[in-house]
Amino acid sequence: MHSNSFLQTALKKLRRYKAAMAGLICIFIALLVAIFAYWIAPDPSPNANRMILEISGQSPGFKMKYLKLKKTDAKKAGIIERTVSGKPDQFTWIPITSYAVKNDSIIVQKYVDEGITERIAYANSAVLTMAQDDVGEYIEERTNWLGTDKYGRDILSRLIVGTRVSLSVGSIAVLISLTLGILLGALAGYYRGRTDDTIMWFINVVWSIPTLLLVFAITLVLGKGFWQVFVAVGLTLWVSVARMIRGQVFSIRELEYIEATRALGYSDIRTIVVHILPNVLGPVLVMGASNFATAIVIEAGLSFLGVGVQPPQPSWGLMIKENYNFIITNNPMLAIVPGLAIMVLVLSFNLLGNGLRDALDVRS
Repeated sequence: MHSNSFLQTALKKLRRYKAAMAGLICIFIALLVAIFAYWIAPDPSPNANRMILEISGQSPGFKMKYLKLKKTDAKKAGIIERTVSGKPDQFTWIPITSYAVKNDSIIVQKYVDEGITERIAYANSAVLTMAQDDVGEYIEERTNWLGTDKYGRDILSRLIVGTRVSLSVGSIAVLISLTLGILLGALAGYYRGRTDDTIMWFINVVWSIPTLLLVFAITLVLGKGFWQVFVAVGLTLWVSVARMIRGQVFSIRELEYIEATRALGYSDIRTIVVHILPNVLGPVLVMGASNFATAIVIEAGLSFLGVGVQPPQPSWGLMIKENYNFIITNNPMLAIVPGLAIMVLVLSFNLLGNGLRDALDVRS
């Protein structure tokens, strides 16, 4: 009953912090976007990797008509497959400025560059699937709301799919950091003595290594890639959790009810898991929110430096790396937009962490 009333009180307090609730709403929206990314994105192809080189580096709001040529080897995706990994393109997209049907051919003016077109004729059989098909069904006008990158890929689609990477890295990294941190911190704080000295020595050694350098070392051992980033980031964030848990357990283990568990003959594992750790849940939640934000920033930095998520998988840090040259040219939004996405998501977790800190009375 006491734990339920405490939780209800904490939730009521949290609702009063408008900034924390705004952060929570942003996180919830980002979670929905990540889950249904391939249903929301204008380009639902795997990794939102539809390359149309003719329209590379276009500004936000760019519009173009396309002739869709059917692919003979295109695979169809079911609902689950599309949700998880995207829908393979069924067509080759040809940017055009105009088209005309003449006899058994479709004549188009293919867009090459600003003010430059090329006249190309396609046989009807290359476009239409059946004789009664209407050519208009295979002409589509699309708008790139956030522009296109240097490979002609839709920035909005890659931004949406890239949400998955940031939230996935944050989730796995926080899970790893909390597991290691709570385990080692609880052991050090409860047993003290030589156990505490050994664990604190290890913590201080890891703490003394710059975070980015440690991530580089772990990445070199594990290799570059999607899953390796999760582990590398998680193994760098556990130290602060361990130190905080150690301090909390240090003070709690001397309280009377913990002495009572020893007098009743309870095992050390039961005492730690059942009676100590639930009382440090507040600080753990706050630290988890903080580490989530830190993991997102570290992943973006790693991807920007080329040792994180590898192309063509979209990552916000990788998008900044691929498009930062546009900042000093004609289209800075290509790099600014993913940077803003990182800022908003990190700010949301920090605001939520601050709200949890106050609602759970961590300082007291």
